[in-house]
Amino acid sequence: MRNLTEENLTDIVLERIKSDDKRSQEVLTKLIKHLHAFIKDLEPTEEEWFKAIDFLTRTGKKCDDKRQEFILLSDVLGVSMLVDAINHRTQQEATETTVTGPFHAPAMEMKMGDNIARGKELETGEPALFRGKILDPSGNPIKNAKIDVWQSNDDGFYDIQDSSQPEMNLRGIFTTDETGEFWFKSIKPSPYPVPTDGPVGEVLRAAGRHPMRPAHIHFWIEAEGFQTLITHIFVEGDEYLDSDAVFGVKESLILDFPLNENKEDAKKWGFKSTFCDVEYDFKLAKK
Repeated sequence: MRNLTEENLTDIVLERIKSDDKRSQEVLTKLIKHLHAFIKDLEPTEEEWFKAIDFLTRTGKKCDDKRQEFILLSDVLGVSMLVDAINHRTQQEATETTVTGPFHAPAMEMKMGDNIARGKELETGEPALFRGKILDPSGNPIKNAKIDVWQSNDDGFYDIQDSSQPEMNLRGIFTTDETGEFWFKSIKPSPYPVPTDGPVGEVLRAAGRHPMRPAHIHFWIEAEGFQTLITHIFVEGDEYLDSDAVFGVKESLILDFPLNENKEDAKKWGFKSTFCDVEYDFKLAKK
């Protein structure tokens, strides 16, 4: 058909989708329907259309091996948490999930009890001990669970954002034994802003929103026979818990970070003085 109009264009585009793959057919059909409906509802000017194309182009150019601007865009629009919610409707008494975020990167295999803080944070950060168990839904320990952890420093930057930090600073991978226990040293997380020097910053400013994330540490836990768990632990009392820029906070993931002033405990865990003593057991859902 050559006589394309505002009224018949959507149907004609849909008629031309003839994928042999059912999921591709479904995805493309719904994408066209919703996208065309959005355009008809918004009625953008051509200038606004060019601006949108430029925005997407600049978002792609901002991505590299250390930064994923499209994931960040998905995060601040609430899309990442919506996808997370859809894919984890049945928790099976497991720990709740949340967003991966744009700053996951390779880390070193470490021994239980090692300190993932290796830069100036050893002197400037508030020492913290993270410990607990990796369990199945019935509370039994899981052996050989891989625990990948990462966090920002006390200034609010991840190592891949900050060239002054040692490589793989505040990251580590630990593996449980038959007890399912884990323990490692780090620093107490601090709140920080998501990057605003790119297109995502423009979105936040246009929406009148702040870029802050509440203090947290990331956990990515995998074990054979269990669903992968990607989650955070948040710090109780943080001022941004109710306005997280990426909508990632869940009540069950907010913990007190009590200060342990016992000198014998400090000596036992390898601290020079007082430290935050954080204990949490993670439960993995079965596949």
